[in-house]
Amino acid sequence: MANDVLPTRALGRTGHAATLFGLGGEGVLRTHGREAEAAQVIERALEQGVNYCDTAPAYAGSMDYYGAVLGSRRARVFLASKTHERTCDGSLRLLDDSLKRLRTDHLDLWQLHDLRTRDDLDRIFARGGAIEALTRARADGRVRHLGITGHHDPAILVEAMRRFDFDTLLVALNAADTHRLPFASTALAEAARRGMGVIAMKVAAQGALLGRGGLTMDEAMGYALSLPGVTHAIVGCTTVAEVDDNARIARAYVPFEPARMRALEARTRARSADFSYFKK
Repeated sequence: MANDVLPTRALGRTGHAATLFGLGGEGVLRTHGREAEAAQVIERALEQGVNYCDTAPAYAGSMDYYGAVLGSRRARVFLASKTHERTCDGSLRLLDDSLKRLRTDHLDLWQLHDLRTRDDLDRIFARGGAIEALTRARADGRVRHLGITGHHDPAILVEAMRRFDFDTLLVALNAADTHRLPFASTALAEAARRGMGVIAMKVAAQGALLGRGGLTMDEAMGYALSLPGVTHAIVGCTTVAEVDDNARIARAYVPFEPARMRALEARTRARSADFSYFKK
């Protein structure tokens, strides 16, 4: 295992220098009853120098796994979670439960999870909506920064940014994105214009790009990291070997030239629907 420090980029206005590879909350972490395997993945990510960890209440036992492993090393990582609740009260209850399960007194980033529709936004920004929970929790120190996540409709993410000054955007970005309902030219571009940190997810379309798409993980992650405005990528890992490979890719990463980006996009065109299944 390499001992070289993982390269970092500034996560927007948060002030955090995020490692190019962040540990996602899925993979083996989105399970129940696999404590030993999950602990090995988290431990290896920390050993590799990963300093950004992602989770959510919707991800099965993910928060419990992190809570059991991080311990005194909690301060070494930027811990990000989410709320899928759309009301203030529901979100605050979820936050209290999340902090308990994660065994911490604060989140570095709390995000509105999986924004999909105009109705989501109207509920969130109505009186008693989840945005009140986010601002209240930031004011009392239970969370440090606020963000949004989505992989369904880029227009909804852009509208959310218009309604509130968020710190970060977690969004689906991969080499097939450009072919239908692109996030890169819309939500990513708007977030970058606003100085937000941008975290890429689904860089390999949950593995589909590595199989039917014929891309390597080096190409899939490298493509996302080479999009203007992207801070880093989170990847859910099932094994320690996957953690090591993603760390290797981050250490070896060199920005892709435009011609290489276009070539990767061309390779995904024929089956682009398979690689953007998460879009509306």
